[in-house]
Amino acid sequence: MTEKENFMRMLRGDMPEWLPFDSLGIKHEGIEPFMAGVHADILGRRGNKDIFGVEYESTDSTGGASMPAPRNFILKDISDWPEVIKVPDINDYDFAEMARKGLERIDRNKTAVSVGVFGGYFQQLMAFMGFSEGLFAMAADPEECYNLFEYLADFFDEVAVRMVDAVRPDVFALTDDVASAQNTFMSYPMWCELVKPFQVRLAKHANELGIPISMHCCGKCEHLVDDWMSYGVKIWDPVQTMNDIPAIKAKYGRSLILNGCGSHADAFLFSWSTEEEVRECMRKKIDNYAPDGGYICRGYVVGPKSDPTVELRRKWVGDEYLKYGRNWYQNH
Repeated sequence: MTEKENFMRMLRGDMPEWLPFDSLGIKHEGIEPFMAGVHADILGRRGNKDIFGVEYESTDSTGGASMPAPRNFILKDISDWPEVIKVPDINDYDFAEMARKGLERIDRNKTAVSVGVFGGYFQQLMAFMGFSEGLFAMAADPEECYNLFEYLADFFDEVAVRMVDAVRPDVFALTDDVASAQNTFMSYPMWCELVKPFQVRLAKHANELGIPISMHCCGKCEHLVDDWMSYGVKIWDPVQTMNDIPAIKAKYGRSLILNGCGSHADAFLFSWSTEEEVRECMRKKIDNYAPDGGYICRGYVVGPKSDPTVELRRKWVGDEYLKYGRNWYQNH
Protein backbone atom coordinates (compact mmCIF):
# COMPACT_ATOMS: atom_id res chain seq x y z
CA MET A 1 0.00 0.00 0.00
CA THR A 2 1.33 3.44 -0.91
CA GLU A 3 1.17 6.63 1.14
CA LYS A 4 -1.53 7.83 -1.25
CA GLU A 5 -3.64 4.69 -0.85
CA ASN A 6 -3.36 4.91 2.93
CA PHE A 7 -4.50 8.55 2.80
CA MET A 8 -7.36 7.79 0.41
CA ARG A 9 -8.65 5.22 2.90
CA MET A 10 -8.93 8.05 5.42
CA LEU A 11 -10.84 10.22 2.95
CA ARG A 12 -13.39 7.41 2.67
CA GLY A 13 -13.77 7.41 6.46
CA ASP A 14 -11.80 4.20 7.00
CA MET A 15 -8.99 3.48 9.42
CA PRO A 16 -5.52 3.92 7.90
CA GLU A 17 -2.97 1.13 7.92
CA TRP A 18 -0.49 3.53 9.49
CA LEU A 19 -0.50 7.06 10.88
CA PRO A 20 0.36 9.52 8.08
CA PHE A 21 2.72 12.45 8.58
CA ASP A 22 2.33 15.87 6.95
CA SER A 23 5.77 17.33 6.36
CA LEU A 24 4.40 20.52 4.73
CA GLY A 25 6.93 20.08 1.95
CA ILE A 26 9.94 19.73 4.25
CA LYS A 27 11.98 16.62 3.52
CA HIS A 28 12.41 14.15 6.37
CA GLU A 29 14.65 11.14 5.93
CA GLY A 30 12.55 7.99 5.70
CA ILE A 31 9.22 9.81 5.26
CA GLU A 32 7.47 9.94 1.89
CA PRO A 33 4.71 12.52 1.28
CA PHE A 34 1.13 11.28 1.10
CA MET A 35 0.06 14.43 -0.77
CA ALA A 36 1.70 17.22 -2.74
CA GLY A 37 0.25 20.50 -3.92
CA VAL A 38 -0.11 21.97 -7.39
CA HIS A 39 -0.90 25.65 -7.03
CA ALA A 40 -2.24 28.10 -9.57
CA ASP A 41 0.58 30.55 -10.27
CA ILE A 42 -1.83 33.45 -10.43
CA LEU A 43 -0.99 35.93 -7.67
CA GLY A 44 2.60 36.09 -8.84
CA ARG A 45 4.41 38.13 -6.16
CA ARG A 46 7.18 38.84 -8.65
CA GLY A 47 9.36 41.68 -7.45
CA ASN A 48 7.68 41.42 -4.02
CA LYS A 49 4.29 42.51 -5.42
CA ASP A 50 1.28 40.41 -6.37
CA ILE A 51 -0.97 40.90 -9.39
CA PHE A 52 -2.98 43.55 -7.54
CA GLY A 53 0.08 45.56 -6.52
CA VAL A 54 0.13 44.45 -2.87
CA GLU A 55 3.70 44.57 -1.57
CA TYR A 56 4.97 41.61 0.47
CA GLU A 57 7.85 41.35 2.93
CA SER A 58 9.57 38.21 4.16
CA THR A 59 11.00 37.83 7.65
CA ASP A 60 13.92 35.78 8.89
CA SER A 61 12.05 34.66 12.01
CA THR A 62 9.47 32.86 9.86
CA GLY A 63 12.07 31.14 7.73
CA GLY A 64 11.45 33.51 4.83
CA ALA A 65 7.64 33.42 4.79
CA SER A 66 6.08 36.64 3.49
CA MET A 67 3.25 38.88 4.64
CA PRO A 68 1.75 42.10 3.23
CA ALA A 69 4.02 45.03 4.01
CA PRO A 70 2.38 46.99 6.86
CA ARG A 71 3.02 50.50 5.53
CA ASN A 72 1.83 50.36 1.94
CA PHE A 73 -1.74 49.08 1.76
CA ILE A 74 -3.21 49.81 -1.65
CA LEU A 75 -6.90 50.26 -0.73
CA LYS A 76 -7.55 53.12 1.68
CA ASP A 77 -11.34 53.32 1.30
CA ILE A 78 -13.48 50.28 0.49
CA SER A 79 -15.68 52.37 -1.82
CA ASP A 80 -12.66 52.96 -4.08
CA TRP A 81 -12.17 49.30 -4.89
CA PRO A 82 -13.52 49.50 -8.49
CA GLU A 83 -10.74 51.96 -9.37
CA VAL A 84 -7.97 50.24 -7.39
CA ILE A 85 -8.53 46.48 -7.69
CA LYS A 86 -8.25 44.99 -11.17
CA VAL A 87 -8.18 41.28 -11.94
CA PRO A 88 -6.08 40.18 -14.92
CA ASP A 89 -7.35 38.56 -18.11
CA ILE A 90 -7.72 34.88 -17.27
CA ASN A 91 -6.83 33.97 -20.85
CA ASP A 92 -3.31 35.26 -20.22
CA TYR A 93 -2.65 32.11 -18.17
CA ASP A 94 -1.76 28.69 -19.53
CA PHE A 95 -3.42 26.32 -17.09
CA ALA A 96 -2.34 23.20 -18.94
CA GLU A 97 1.28 24.30 -18.61
CA MET A 98 0.80 25.14 -14.91
CA ALA A 99 -0.56 21.64 -14.40
CA ARG A 100 2.27 20.05 -16.36
CA LYS A 101 4.95 21.87 -14.37
CA GLY A 102 3.27 21.16 -11.07
CA LEU A 103 2.77 17.47 -11.78
CA GLU A 104 6.14 16.67 -13.34
CA ARG A 105 7.72 16.18 -9.90
CA ILE A 106 4.89 14.02 -8.51
CA ASP A 107 4.35 10.28 -8.92
CA ARG A 108 0.56 10.14 -8.82
CA ASN A 109 0.62 6.40 -8.17
CA LYS A 110 2.31 7.05 -4.83
CA THR A 111 1.29 10.58 -3.88
CA ALA A 112 -2.12 12.27 -3.81
CA VAL A 113 -2.41 15.70 -5.42
CA SER A 114 -4.13 18.80 -4.10
CA VAL A 115 -4.94 22.00 -5.95
CA GLY A 116 -5.25 25.40 -4.30
CA VAL A 117 -6.16 28.71 -5.92
CA PHE A 118 -5.43 31.57 -3.49
CA GLY A 119 -5.40 32.58 0.15
CA GLY A 120 -9.06 33.41 0.62
CA TYR A 121 -11.37 36.42 0.41
CA PHE A 122 -10.99 37.62 3.99
CA GLN A 123 -7.21 37.41 3.82
CA GLN A 124 -7.19 39.15 0.46
CA LEU A 125 -9.19 42.06 1.86
CA MET A 126 -6.75 42.33 4.77
CA ALA A 127 -3.88 42.33 2.25
CA PHE A 128 -5.55 45.18 0.38
CA MET A 129 -6.41 47.30 3.43
CA GLY A 130 -4.67 46.00 6.55
CA PHE A 131 -6.54 44.58 9.51
CA SER A 132 -7.74 47.82 11.10
CA GLU A 133 -9.21 49.30 7.93
CA GLY A 134 -10.28 45.93 6.53
CA LEU A 135 -12.26 44.93 9.61
CA PHE A 136 -13.75 48.42 9.84
CA ALA A 137 -14.86 48.15 6.21
CA MET A 138 -16.57 44.81 6.87
CA ALA A 139 -18.47 46.33 9.80
CA ALA A 140 -19.25 49.75 8.29
CA ASP A 141 -19.82 48.90 4.63
CA PRO A 142 -20.50 45.17 4.22
CA GLU A 143 -22.27 45.77 0.90
CA GLU A 144 -19.12 47.15 -0.73
CA CYS A 145 -17.06 44.30 0.75
CA TYR A 146 -19.55 41.85 -0.75
CA ASN A 147 -19.33 43.61 -4.11
CA LEU A 148 -15.53 43.40 -4.05
CA PHE A 149 -15.62 39.72 -3.14
CA GLU A 150 -18.13 39.07 -5.92
CA TYR A 151 -15.85 40.78 -8.43
CA LEU A 152 -12.88 38.70 -7.25
CA ALA A 153 -14.98 35.53 -7.22
CA ASP A 154 -15.93 35.90 -10.88
CA PHE A 155 -12.20 35.57 -11.59
CA PHE A 156 -11.09 33.04 -8.98
CA ASP A 157 -14.06 30.72 -9.57
CA GLU A 158 -12.95 30.37 -13.18
CA VAL A 159 -9.35 29.86 -12.06
CA ALA A 160 -10.59 27.02 -9.86
CA VAL A 161 -12.54 25.43 -12.71
CA ARG A 162 -9.61 25.57 -15.11
CA MET A 163 -7.07 24.32 -12.57
CA VAL A 164 -9.28 21.46 -11.42
CA ASP A 165 -9.95 20.44 -15.01
CA ALA A 166 -6.25 20.63 -15.88
CA VAL A 167 -4.99 18.71 -12.85
CA ARG A 168 -7.95 16.54 -11.75
CA PRO A 169 -6.68 16.58 -8.17
CA ASP A 170 -7.50 14.17 -5.37
CA VAL A 171 -8.21 17.12 -3.03
CA PHE A 172 -9.22 20.74 -3.62
CA ALA A 173 -7.74 23.12 -1.05
CA LEU A 174 -9.57 26.10 0.44
CA THR A 175 -7.73 28.62 2.60
CA ASP A 176 -8.85 31.59 4.67
CA ASP A 177 -7.48 32.47 8.10
CA VAL A 178 -10.57 34.14 9.51
CA ALA A 179 -9.80 33.57 13.21
CA SER A 180 -7.51 34.61 16.03
CA ALA A 181 -6.64 32.50 19.05
CA GLN A 182 -9.79 33.78 20.79
CA ASN A 183 -12.47 33.71 18.08
CA THR A 184 -13.21 34.55 14.48
CA PHE A 185 -12.39 38.12 13.50
CA MET A 186 -16.03 38.71 12.64
CA SER A 187 -19.34 37.49 14.03
CA TYR A 188 -20.78 34.24 12.77
CA PRO A 189 -23.64 36.03 10.92
CA MET A 190 -21.11 38.30 9.20
CA TRP A 191 -18.99 35.30 8.20
CA CYS A 192 -22.12 33.67 6.78
CA GLU A 193 -22.95 36.83 4.84
CA LEU A 194 -19.54 37.88 3.54
CA VAL A 195 -17.19 34.88 3.48
CA LYS A 196 -19.13 31.63 3.30
CA PRO A 197 -20.95 32.32 -0.01
CA PHE A 198 -17.66 32.76 -1.82
CA GLN A 199 -16.09 29.67 -0.31
CA VAL A 200 -19.16 27.76 -1.49
CA ARG A 201 -18.69 29.18 -4.99
CA LEU A 202 -14.98 28.37 -5.05
CA ALA A 203 -15.65 24.76 -4.03
CA LYS A 204 -18.57 24.28 -6.46
CA HIS A 205 -16.72 22.67 -9.37
CA ALA A 206 -14.79 20.31 -7.09
CA ASN A 207 -18.08 19.41 -5.39
CA GLU A 208 -19.67 18.63 -8.75
CA LEU A 209 -16.79 16.28 -9.57
CA GLY A 210 -16.87 14.59 -6.16
CA ILE A 211 -13.44 15.91 -5.16
CA PRO A 212 -13.07 16.24 -1.37
CA ILE A 213 -12.17 19.63 0.09
CA SER A 214 -9.49 20.56 2.59
CA MET A 215 -9.81 23.71 4.69
CA HIS A 216 -6.88 25.64 6.11
CA CYS A 217 -7.98 27.95 8.90
CA CYS A 218 -5.88 28.80 11.94
CA GLY A 219 -7.26 29.96 15.25
CA LYS A 220 -10.46 29.26 17.16
CA CYS A 221 -13.04 28.53 14.50
CA GLU A 222 -14.64 25.21 15.44
CA HIS A 223 -18.10 26.79 15.19
CA LEU A 224 -17.61 26.96 11.40
CA VAL A 225 -17.04 23.23 10.90
CA ASP A 226 -20.68 22.32 10.21
CA ASP A 227 -20.77 24.97 7.49
CA TRP A 228 -17.48 23.81 5.98
CA MET A 229 -18.69 20.24 5.82
CA SER A 230 -21.86 21.35 4.04
CA TYR A 231 -19.70 22.24 1.03
CA GLY A 232 -17.52 19.18 1.04
CA VAL A 233 -14.76 19.78 3.57
CA LYS A 234 -13.20 16.48 4.67
CA ILE A 235 -9.88 17.75 6.06
CA TRP A 236 -9.16 20.63 8.43
CA ASP A 237 -5.72 21.96 9.15
CA PRO A 238 -4.05 22.94 11.40
CA VAL A 239 -6.80 22.45 14.05
CA GLN A 240 -5.01 24.32 16.81
CA THR A 241 -5.62 23.41 20.42
CA MET A 242 -7.61 26.52 21.33
CA ASN A 243 -10.41 24.49 19.71
CA ASP A 244 -11.99 21.66 21.71
CA ILE A 245 -10.34 18.87 19.75
CA PRO A 246 -11.66 15.95 21.85
CA ALA A 247 -15.21 17.24 21.35
CA ILE A 248 -14.59 17.70 17.63
CA LYS A 249 -13.33 14.12 17.31
CA ALA A 250 -16.31 12.84 19.29
CA LYS A 251 -18.81 14.75 17.14
CA TYR A 252 -17.43 14.11 13.67
CA GLY A 253 -15.45 10.91 14.07
CA ARG A 254 -13.58 9.93 10.93
CA SER A 255 -15.84 12.03 8.69
CA LEU A 256 -13.49 14.97 9.35
CA ILE A 257 -9.73 14.40 9.16
CA LEU A 258 -7.79 16.55 11.62
CA ASN A 259 -4.38 17.54 10.28
CA GLY A 260 -2.01 18.86 12.91
CA CYS A 261 -3.67 19.53 16.27
CA GLY A 262 -0.82 21.81 17.23
CA SER A 263 -0.29 24.29 20.04
CA HIS A 264 1.77 27.46 20.24
CA ALA A 265 3.41 25.78 23.24
CA ASP A 266 4.65 22.72 21.32
CA ALA A 267 8.24 22.05 22.35
CA PHE A 268 9.50 21.62 18.79
CA LEU A 269 8.76 25.30 18.10
CA PHE A 270 11.45 26.59 20.47
CA SER A 271 15.21 26.66 19.97
CA TRP A 272 15.85 26.00 23.67
CA SER A 273 13.85 22.77 23.80
CA THR A 274 15.79 19.61 24.52
CA GLU A 275 15.63 16.51 22.36
CA GLU A 276 13.58 14.64 24.96
CA GLU A 277 11.11 17.54 25.29
CA VAL A 278 10.55 17.52 21.52
CA ARG A 279 10.12 13.75 21.41
CA GLU A 280 7.77 13.76 24.40
CA CYS A 281 5.69 16.49 22.74
CA MET A 282 5.30 14.34 19.63
CA ARG A 283 4.35 11.25 21.64
CA LYS A 284 1.71 13.11 23.65
CA LYS A 285 0.22 14.63 20.50
CA ILE A 286 -0.01 11.22 18.85
CA ASP A 287 -1.46 9.54 21.94
CA ASN A 288 -4.08 12.27 22.28
CA TYR A 289 -5.32 12.45 18.70
CA ALA A 290 -4.50 9.21 16.87
CA PRO A 291 -7.11 6.95 18.56
CA ASP A 292 -9.88 5.82 16.18
CA GLY A 293 -8.19 7.38 13.15
CA GLY A 294 -9.08 10.61 11.38
CA TYR A 295 -5.77 12.21 12.37
CA ILE A 296 -2.69 13.28 10.42
CA CYS A 297 0.46 13.76 12.47
CA ARG A 298 2.37 16.98 12.04
CA GLY A 299 5.30 18.73 13.68
CA TYR A 300 6.12 21.86 11.73
CA VAL A 301 9.39 23.47 12.78
CA VAL A 302 10.03 26.99 11.49
CA GLY A 303 12.60 29.59 12.46
CA PRO A 304 15.42 31.83 11.29
CA LYS A 305 17.65 30.29 8.64
CA SER A 306 20.60 31.10 10.88
CA ASP A 307 19.22 29.03 13.78
CA PRO A 308 21.19 25.76 13.87
CA THR A 309 18.52 24.08 16.00
CA VAL A 310 15.85 24.25 13.27
CA GLU A 311 17.24 21.30 11.32
CA LEU A 312 17.99 19.46 14.55
CA ARG A 313 14.42 19.85 15.82
CA ARG A 314 13.04 18.76 12.45
CA LYS A 315 15.18 15.65 12.67
CA TRP A 316 13.87 14.84 16.17
CA VAL A 317 10.26 15.37 15.06
CA GLY A 318 10.58 13.11 12.02
CA ASP A 319 12.54 10.46 13.87
CA GLU A 320 10.04 10.27 16.73
CA TYR A 321 7.20 9.96 14.26
CA LEU A 322 8.98 7.04 12.58
CA LYS A 323 9.89 5.35 15.86
CA TYR A 324 6.68 5.96 17.81
CA GLY A 325 3.94 7.30 15.58
CA ARG A 326 3.95 5.62 12.21
CA ASN A 327 3.01 2.16 13.52
CA TRP A 328 0.94 3.47 16.42
CA TYR A 329 -2.18 1.60 15.26
CA GLN A 330 -0.32 -1.71 15.22
CA ASN A 331 1.04 -1.11 18.72
CA HIS A 332 -2.09 0.20 20.47
